[in-house]
Amino acid sequence: MKKIAIIDYGCGNIRSVYNAFNLVGQKINLEVNVTSEKKQISESTHLVLPGVGSFQSCIEGLKNSNLLEIIFKKTNNTEIPFLGICVGMQMMASKGFENGEFNGLDWISGEVHKLSPTSKNLKIPHMGWNNLNLKKETNFIKNLKKKINVQEANAYFVHSYNFKTNQTSEKIMTTEYGQEITAMVEKNNLIGTQFHPEKSHLFGLAFLETFVESSHPQ
Repeated sequence: MKKIAIIDYGCGNIRSVYNAFNLVGQKINLEVNVTSEKKQISESTHLVLPGVGSFQSCIEGLKNSNLLEIIFKKTNNTEIPFLGICVGMQMMASKGFENGEFNGLDWISGEVHKLSPTSKNLKIPHMGWNNLNLKKETNFIKNLKKKINVQEANAYFVHSYNFKTNQTSEKIMTTEYGQEITAMVEKNNLIGTQFHPEKSHLFGLAFLETFVESSHPQ
C-alpha cells in the first residue's frame, strides 16, 4: 500500500491537501497521514510538504520541527517521491528573499524573489487560474499526459514570490503573469509546484494521482 505523509510543521494548508489525496485514494489503495511523527514519516512511501505564509516563517517552522533529518534521510537516502507545494516548493531553493535573506533547503539551485510584473494592472499576490506552459517532458509528465491534456491545463495559484531556478533543465512548467513564473520544478525524485494541485480540480487530481503512482527513479 502507498503511504502518503503530509508533513505537519505548523505552516501548511493541511486540510485541503489531505482531502485531495483522499479523493485520489478512492481510485488507488492509499493511506494518507497528516503527521509530525518521525516514525510515520519513516514508514511513508511518499512525502508531501505544503506551505502557506512567508518563506521565512515556513523555513523557520520546518527547521524548528526537528523533522529535517528524517526528511533528508527519506528523500536523499531512500529517494522516495517528494512533493513541495507553493512555499513548500520555494523552500527547495537555495535562498529566499521574503522579509530578509534566508537559506532554503538548497535541493534545487535558485532563489525566490518577489514578483515584479511589468503591468501595474497585475495585482500582487498573483491569485487565480492560469495556463501552464510545458518546458520539459519528464517521465512524470509523460505519465501525467496519459490522464489529462497537459497542454490545455489550467492550475490555481496564490503567491507573491517566484522561484528563479539556476538550471533550466529543472524548470518543467511555467506560467505568465507579467513575467515568466516557475510553476513546476523537478529533479530526480523531487517535485515542486507553485500552483496548488489540491485546488486545481481535475488537473490537480490527475497530478496528485500521477505523483502517488510514481516511484524513484522517475
